[in-house]
Amino acid sequence: MELIKRAQEFETRKMRFPTTSDRILAAREAKELILSLNEIYKKTKDAKLMDIMKRLTAIKQRIEKRLKGKPLTA
Repeated sequence: MELIKRAQEFETRKMRFPTTSDRILAAREAKELILSLNEIYKKTKDAKLMDIMKRLTAIKQRIEKRLKGKPLTA
């Protein structure tokens, strides 16, 4: 399936995003992949899809954590 190949390619891509806009685009792409895979998972209940979604979610969370930055100290 094309969607699974895109997800695996996203996972193996280097996670180095020099600009904020690159990080935003990567987070959006990850979210889109996760939601698309979820629609297929609802119908098939395939454990492999769930594993892929979990890995993509972890990557997305790391990107979003980087976007938020360090909290300011008073």
